[in-house]
Amino acid sequence: MKAFVLKDFGGADQLVPTTIETPVMKADEVLVQVKAISLNPVDAKTRSGKGMAGRLKELPTIILGWDVSGVVTEVGENVTKFKKNDEVFGMVNFPGHGQAYAEYVAAPAAHLALKPSNITHEEAAAATLAALTAYQAFVHKASVTPGQKLLIHAAAGGVGHFAVQLAKHLGAYVIGTSSAANKKFVLSLGADEHIDYQTQRFEDEVQDVDLVLDALGGANIARSLEVIKPGGTLITIPSGLADTVAEQAKAKNVNGFFFLVQSSGDDMQQLATLLEQGIIKPHVSRTFPFQDLPQASAQIESGKTKGKLVVTV
Repeated sequence: MKAFVLKDFGGADQLVPTTIETPVMKADEVLVQVKAISLNPVDAKTRSGKGMAGRLKELPTIILGWDVSGVVTEVGENVTKFKKNDEVFGMVNFPGHGQAYAEYVAAPAAHLALKPSNITHEEAAAATLAALTAYQAFVHKASVTPGQKLLIHAAAGGVGHFAVQLAKHLGAYVIGTSSAANKKFVLSLGADEHIDYQTQRFEDEVQDVDLVLDALGGANIARSLEVIKPGGTLITIPSGLADTVAEQAKAKNVNGFFFLVQSSGDDMQQLATLLEQGIIKPHVSRTFPFQDLPQASAQIESGKTKGKLVVTV
């Protein structure tokens, strides 16, 4: 099969098209013929030597990527959840070795769900890591309840555009930040208010927030703590900030967490239901053919992606 192997940590040119053996399934896995792959900022960070690179650097061959949608071609002997020709999607083996930049992926059945018939493989691949991050943050980590006020940074981005939709579904009042160019998009997702981060300081516009979802990190953490009510919550998702967040938040009487999404077929099934009902909708801003995957990897690095980038296989 064809796959993009990471020759060395560095730029997008380190993703090298290679012909390798089709992976062999374990008893609890299924073999998925990949139809679409979704890219995330963590893909580019890992490729450059950050992100999940520390977990993968000792492997003899590294194939990046975690988000897939495709068709089951073989089923492991212990798998009862899926059968051959099922259309499935999921985030595979995160934060481990997903090996999604390939024509076939051996995926644990426990990490997948059936793809809703009303969405494409491209849309399904888009609704994996980013959608799971928002879902797990709001449902498992913070338990968002109706009437809470949420501030969602980078609301037009991959995680952000799912977070806005999900927060509204959970009954929250949602304030989203983005550039002015994406204001209409953020409001169309259901946000009650929009803040243009380029011309407005959100600290001057917002106060007494119950929860902030931060996809930016850095100085944004301290600034976000200023607008959260005592006893409120800050969840940040850029990697490597766990100690910093907890320490800064405690001083402000705020619950501060670094949050890392985990593969979960059960949560994917919940997302599948929301997708099937039209409660959340993926926004795919651009698709790339498989041979242009390095170009897509360079594009995701810009940090300016509206919604999701998807590669078709």
